[in-house]
Amino acid sequence: MLAERIRVVDLETTGSSPPAHDVCEIGWQDVIREGGRWIVNEERGSALVNPGRAIPPVTMAVHHIMDRDVIGAPFWKEAAPPVLRPAGGVIALAAHRASFEQRFCTPTLSGGARWICTWKCALRLWPDSPGFSNQVLRYWRMPEGLDQQIGLPAHRALPDAYVTAHHLRDMLNVASVDQLLRWSEEPGLLPRVPAGPDRGRTWSELDATALARFAEDRNEDVRFSAQEERKRRGGTTTASPTRAASQGQLI
Repeated sequence: MLAERIRVVDLETTGSSPPAHDVCEIGWQDVIREGGRWIVNEERGSALVNPGRAIPPVTMAVHHIMDRDVIGAPFWKEAAPPVLRPAGGVIALAAHRASFEQRFCTPTLSGGARWICTWKCALRLWPDSPGFSNQVLRYWRMPEGLDQQIGLPAHRALPDAYVTAHHLRDMLNVASVDQLLRWSEEPGLLPRVPAGPDRGRTWSELDATALARFAEDRNEDVRFSAQEERKRRGGTTTASPTRAASQGQLI
């Protein structure tokens, strides 16, 4: 039987597209079920990883990890399994914008674990948030018990995993693991139009013509959100299955 534990992970990398890019740091923070409630426990950590290539200045400027910092660190294939497949197991892995972590945390490395995307779940549970980045949610929600210092600096693996874990804890205390997993396996249900002349409007405010146009959008999150609104109105969805999906840019 798996432990009642979900491990939140966060990666800092040399870029966004493996195998051209690789990981230079992993951080983790566990969320466990205790006494009928989910809590953020003391099981957390981080490890530098040798990406096997130079770290570009544009990514150094984000996380401030330099080439000299990762000399002698293990490569990703050595560093990942102990973190992604801890003793005792996990119900799932989690990350904010989990599709990014999943590019590097392949099923081989993770043991085929399922993933919870806290970004997608936040869209569902907190649609009134002014934004859905990890840090905007942090300061909009002010999660109880979040230690400001452990959660800093932003854009380092452990602090970001720690902040995400507080969002996940609060999600798990109002929605089931199965529900969060189901939402995570669908495109993001955006509460508002993310760009263009209709930016900031809710889907219910759009007329049928605009909604039909968005239901054919190239962005899978926009397309899905428009299709869901059309379903709510009792309409049909006609999005082309050949449209290329793209990562949501959003809010």
